[in-house]
Amino acid sequence: MFDFQLEEKVWFWILLAIPAIILLFVILQIWKYRTQKRFAKSKLLKRLSPNQSLFKSILKIAVLCLAFGCLAIALVNPKIGTKLETVKRLGVDIVFALDVSKSMLAEDVAPNRLEKSKQLINQIINNLASDRVGIIAYAGKAFPQLPITTDYASAKMFLNQMNTDMLSSQGTAINEAIELSKTYFDDEEQTNRVLIIISDGEDHSNVASNVAEEASEEGIRIFTIGVGDVKGGPIPIKRNGVLLNYKKDNQGETVITKLNEETLKDIAKEAKGAYIKGNNTAEVIEEIKDILNRMDKTEFEAKEFADYKDQFQWFLGFGLFFLFLDIFFLERKTGWLKRLNLFNENF
Repeated sequence: MFDFQLEEKVWFWILLAIPAIILLFVILQIWKYRTQKRFAKSKLLKRLSPNQSLFKSILKIAVLCLAFGCLAIALVNPKIGTKLETVKRLGVDIVFALDVSKSMLAEDVAPNRLEKSKQLINQIINNLASDRVGIIAYAGKAFPQLPITTDYASAKMFLNQMNTDMLSSQGTAINEAIELSKTYFDDEEQTNRVLIIISDGEDHSNVASNVAEEASEEGIRIFTIGVGDVKGGPIPIKRNGVLLNYKKDNQGETVITKLNEETLKDIAKEAKGAYIKGNNTAEVIEEIKDILNRMDKTEFEAKEFADYKDQFQWFLGFGLFFLFLDIFFLERKTGWLKRLNLFNENF
């Protein structure tokens, strides 16, 4: 089992040199081709310059790009964690249930409800200390995305990949998400259990409040975050980021989806939680922090990587090798390279 860390990510900007080099190379080749075409016909050019080779030029650029790429990664200094240690931590178990139904594409909050929800979860995770997190996606059905973990980087990675096309069953069944969250918590570890539901509150099951009450009896506190506007907005239909139309009902009228705060308030009330309006990110973060700080922290065991080893030397070595190859073998005509005739130079 390995874990990766990138120490100086700012050096990734050097990689922008690679497309710049390729672009300059293409422009140069086009200019050379047009200039030579005006100078003489192709047959005459072959006689005048028999050693010319496009393949050799491409190989040279490829080697140079590989050198830049390796040197950039060396400066970033990737590290590999190889030693796992079991540590004691104090925290709360938090499960995020994110609504990924089509109504979350409404743009009554910027950039849309789903992206706003993901931003909220990201910011909440950024402000956690030693709590464990899990993620559930739900629409007409609920689907486990990430089990309870202390790996916040993985949580953010899974979160960023969530979209409205990941579940074929559409609708909004909040009760399914609550039922699934019960399986996330370990009965042997008596940790404080928190379920945070992020949704526009459109619930098509009408039994979420009852299920929330049952979850409360199992020690799960539910907090709901409403994302959207009570005035509502249409659901855009886009392709490659271009707006094609808005969702219509059976009568051909544009569907307006509204934030249903009452449903979310009822769910939170039944599970001894609270409802939070999600439009202001800073206020949401402060309220969640305050809620978690008031909770008793439970000790649990977690495995963490404790020993990280630098790996920059490998990429530095490869980078210098490619530069050496470019300077001493591709730049000059060595005797053995001529004999190999790699670039059809003897014809």
